[in-house]
Amino acid sequence: MTINQLASSAVPTTARAASASRRNRLLTVPGAIGIGYTVSWIAGLVVPAPSPKFSASGAQIVSAFAGHAPALAAQYALTEGLPAAGIAVVAIALARVAGSRLAMVAGVTAAVISVLQFCLGMWLATTSSPATAHVLFQLVNRMDGGKMLVLAVLGAAAAAAVTLPRWLRCTGAALAVAITASGVAYLFLLQSLWLLAGPALTLLLVFITGAGIWLGGTVRGR
Repeated sequence: MTINQLASSAVPTTARAASASRRNRLLTVPGAIGIGYTVSWIAGLVVPAPSPKFSASGAQIVSAFAGHAPALAAQYALTEGLPAAGIAVVAIALARVAGSRLAMVAGVTAAVISVLQFCLGMWLATTSSPATAHVLFQLVNRMDGGKMLVLAVLGAAAAAAVTLPRWLRCTGAALAVAITASGVAYLFLLQSLWLLAGPALTLLLVFITGAGIWLGGTVRGR
């Protein structure tokens, strides 16, 4: 067999091996959950649910949500309920690989806050009391700010972990900065800064999904 023939036969084999490796990473539990996290969020964002301003009164909130209870419930399930599991699983796996207790505490705390937001969101979707709606709406948004600040800690912990790949550490650092700014806006209900949530969410999706896929490959390699 000539050198050219050897080279040509090696290329498909290498390509198949690389493709199989990518599939293995995606099919692990962390990889699947990481991808599911982004899919759930995207699905939640396309749900046609109303989004009142932070300063909306109780009556305005009830009026905006009237007739939209199923859509609102679905949105809370897709952006707070299901993602809570994704945050917890990926953060715990990441913390074990990085040897960071801080990352584990931050991830579990963010997941717990997300579950509480889901529960309060379900209540908000069904209430007809302006006073209750106002309290719940502001509480859910302020909790979102607190969750973002906790996720900033998770990103910072990942950025400081030398055992993680450079791209993941850089993403964690960028996430920590962006989501801190967004967290402050939501914690203090600063309507003028709500657009900061866009870049922060994008980085969060990249971080959680990327970490899940990478962790899947790490588990397979052990």
